[in-house]
Amino acid sequence: MWGIKSLDAGKGLILLLLLVLLITLLMNRYGYSIMRVMVGQEVKLKTAGFEKMQSEHFDIRYTAQDSVYIEMIAQVSEEAYSAVVERLGREPDKKTIVVVYPDTASLAGSIGWNRNESAMGVYWAGSIRILSPGEWIKGAELEKQFKQEGPMVHEFTHLMVDEITKGNYNRWWTEGIAQYLEKKITGFEFADPFAQGKEFKYYELLTLEQKFDEIDQQIAYWESLQAVQYIVDIYGEEKLFMVLEEQGKGSRLNTALEISLGTSYQEFEQGFYQYLRKK
Repeated sequence: MWGIKSLDAGKGLILLLLLVLLITLLMNRYGYSIMRVMVGQEVKLKTAGFEKMQSEHFDIRYTAQDSVYIEMIAQVSEEAYSAVVERLGREPDKKTIVVVYPDTASLAGSIGWNRNESAMGVYWAGSIRILSPGEWIKGAELEKQFKQEGPMVHEFTHLMVDEITKGNYNRWWTEGIAQYLEKKITGFEFADPFAQGKEFKYYELLTLEQKFDEIDQQIAYWESLQAVQYIVDIYGEEKLFMVLEEQGKGSRLNTALEISLGTSYQEFEQGFYQYLRKK
């Protein structure tokens, strides 16, 4: 017989329940930090064979075929850092990992997307992954186009929203803020989804929150930006950043909006829909 003392069934069950409760409490409190650490370690492991370059605020990893672009990527990344940090008045706690993938398939594969998915950049749990500029920029003005149309401001803004709110945000909110700062800093804006005579429509904010990836993506992104712009136009840009700070204290978005804007969420929502209908 194994030399292990056994507990009676009742005591064992109580201890098991207490252990489950303790783990649940720890995950609720520290789950965000634990996930970021785990994803960070996964990225480092998967890119162990990549080339590496350190800039002041970034740890950049890339394959040899993209070495010709790395100085430019580092410079544009640092410019994005300065511009976003100046706007938000906050800095990240540590250097940010940026991984440059040589093609869309490897970028999509790094985050488990379908290989047909296309994106120039993705932020996830503390790291930024971008598509090599050589894959999508053709022509002489490589640096200018990468700076104005590339993903660095957009994705770094996602990182800052994540850090300020401690992961307490939903998809449309971070996409709206990322587009807003991107437009302010670089001038880039996605095409108007209604420019070609497409019938005007918008979604309720609850639909954006619950089904962002299932609805018309052009409209979803456009409306996310409009919601953020509405806050800036009606309440002021400082209120936008106040909402983020409230989320960082643990408030849900609806509550953070009420506290920061000094109005009920219902009044905010109806005012926003009226704002959209006037466009």
